[in-house]
Amino acid sequence: MRKTLRAVLATALLTLPLAFTSHASTADDVQKKAQSLFKVIPAHAPAIAGNTATAEKLELGKMLYFEPRLSKSALISCNTCHNVGMGGADYQETSTGHGWKKGPRNAPTVLNSVFNMAQFWDGRAKDLAEQAKGPVQAGVEMNSTPELVVQTLKSMPEYVALFTKAFPGDKDPVTFDNMAKAIEVFEATLITPDSRFDRYLKGDAKALKQEEKEGLALFISNGCVECHGGINMGGDDYYELGIIKKPSEAILAGDKGRYAVTQNAGDEFSFKSPSLRNIELTPPYFHSGIVWEMREAVSVMNISQIGANLLAADIDKITAFLKTTTGKQPQVSYPILPAPTTDTPKPSLN
Repeated sequence: MRKTLRAVLATALLTLPLAFTSHASTADDVQKKAQSLFKVIPAHAPAIAGNTATAEKLELGKMLYFEPRLSKSALISCNTCHNVGMGGADYQETSTGHGWKKGPRNAPTVLNSVFNMAQFWDGRAKDLAEQAKGPVQAGVEMNSTPELVVQTLKSMPEYVALFTKAFPGDKDPVTFDNMAKAIEVFEATLITPDSRFDRYLKGDAKALKQEEKEGLALFISNGCVECHGGINMGGDDYYELGIIKKPSEAILAGDKGRYAVTQNAGDEFSFKSPSLRNIELTPPYFHSGIVWEMREAVSVMNISQIGANLLAADIDKITAFLKTTTGKQPQVSYPILPAPTTDTPKPSLN
């Protein structure tokens, strides 16, 4: 369940005795406090419970991630809205899908998403495999069906062979579930280690500049870390948007967030906190995608979420700190996809 305002503020109060500013504490204090609140992105992909990664499954998953024929129009792939060359997002307020329809929410980054407690803004998918099934079937996204996906994949002998290698124990390996499992294995490799912030957490005090350290100190002491801590600097729970003051209707966009999943009145306007890693690569911001400037997003959170009355210079420092979270981007070679056959379904825009 989402964290309440009382719980967030109670935790923040516990932090205050250890809060610090650049004038009252040493750089070592900032570093030690940060090391207790954040975790380093590892160099290698984590294991996935119930879905063992193999070289064959990874190869298949990468191909399927870039495969537009999973969509009814044969135009839209996972990479369309979660572009690995653009921070794992699509640089749109809300994504454009089948028949040029606009989706209701901004596409979250796929990078480091394996570390999230759940997927989608409202957490309706428990893991990346379940998430992979959603856009394929959504009418405003890929607008396909499990049956059409399987028909498409089975029409190409190369895919049948790849599924057989990736799922050797299955009598009928080409399934919608196995498609999702293969994509999950690939997506789990899309992590971004070795950011300057990670190097700072590992002990390199010189990895951050003075302004960035001051921004980190402000980020912690003003409670931003309560929703954006841990390994992914977010993605760990659901939080009400506007616990101090509701943001503009343009930002809210009439979206009640987690409430759509739970129908629990206490979940209205609550969302899974987005990861702030690589945040400079993934504008626009918020579920509505209405805010394009990172500094403005920090300002909105200052007013609506923490009520800290930060000065303009403070917001500049926090913004500078957030840019240090950009890690080494995954290097992915674009796969050569199988040739269609006469049995491969033709594209449809209906």
